[in-house]
Amino acid sequence: MKYDFDEIIERRNSLAFKYDYRKEYFGNEDVIPMWVADMDFRTPDFIMKAIRKRAEHEILGYTLRPDSFYQSIISWYKTRQDWEISKEWISFSPGIVAALSMAVRAYTSEGDKVIVQPPVYHPFFSVIKDNNRQVLYNQLIEEEGNYRMDLEGLKKKLDPTVKLLLLSHPHNPAGRAWTKQELADLADICLENGITIISDEIHSDLVFRPQRHVPISTLSKEISDITVTCVAPSKSFNLAGLASSVVVLPNEKLRKDFNHELATGHFYMGNIFGSIALESAYSEGHEWLDQLMDYLKGNLDLLSGFITSELPRIRLSPVEATYLAWLDMRSLGLKSKELRKFMTEKARIGCNDGPSFGPGGEGFQRLNFACPRPILQKALEQLKDAFREIN
Repeated sequence: MKYDFDEIIERRNSLAFKYDYRKEYFGNEDVIPMWVADMDFRTPDFIMKAIRKRAEHEILGYTLRPDSFYQSIISWYKTRQDWEISKEWISFSPGIVAALSMAVRAYTSEGDKVIVQPPVYHPFFSVIKDNNRQVLYNQLIEEEGNYRMDLEGLKKKLDPTVKLLLLSHPHNPAGRAWTKQELADLADICLENGITIISDEIHSDLVFRPQRHVPISTLSKEISDITVTCVAPSKSFNLAGLASSVVVLPNEKLRKDFNHELATGHFYMGNIFGSIALESAYSEGHEWLDQLMDYLKGNLDLLSGFITSELPRIRLSPVEATYLAWLDMRSLGLKSKELRKFMTEKARIGCNDGPSFGPGGEGFQRLNFACPRPILQKALEQLKDAFREIN
């Protein structure tokens, strides 16, 4: 079946955060929303069919997750990422950020330090600070738009209060698909210093060829024993509103401690339609995802080519994974508020401001290109027109 990703679907007045919160967030509804990391593509038909079928039974009470739910996860990650997962390793979470917060509580005490590698997904900071832990910044090294981890710098910052590392893998917003060697070098430091790794791999299905995603837990038994991996179909299949994700914990002690937090917060039940959608995505979603990635690659090629030919003052970091472009606009010499005003009032595009991703984000904008191609083309033309006004 051929899927239509060019279809433009009206999302206004559907309580879509990305669209219906524009005025409050940007002060202007007249912006193309390219901020919140969900897609403007129709949720796959086979998932909607499964949801509708379950909705025909008009009692929506407490519901078990069947064996087929777990088997869909096991099969998906074996097929897509060559990762052998055992059923008993799998726990539920109502979202990745919730899982990160529970992990911080499970594996650290108040006052302990948690490593983050900014610029990075901004909830990484809040799940640490809101739980009265300390953020230990290990800023990524940026060289001509390319990012790498500062492992030598990390070694110098470690002390006995450092207990945990939050890893964005693939990286949001830099778009890196970390290599096996990069992951192994990072994991070796964690092994040597008794640091647990929480690996946010929610974008792991969204890796562009020839790169491939390597689950950090697959590197060795020793690394697997210190790793908690968070995954979900929400980014890959546009299911974020169903608040259903998976936490994979091979180590029995880490699993017990995480599940204690899960039970303490009474988060373990989830919702009926989230479970139905997750199982359907992982059981039937291979062809749809392959077509999605081809379409996203076309969008990325359009974005990259347009910037090169029409917007040379912008530098686009290489996007190896995700549908999020990290735009370096420092050449404009604008302060954060000025850059935001330029984007929203002149270009009329709503992006995420770079400083929200922590140190290293000043002068950047994060742009979500998971939209029908005509919308992306329109946004780029508006940006080009805005640049003409300041030249």
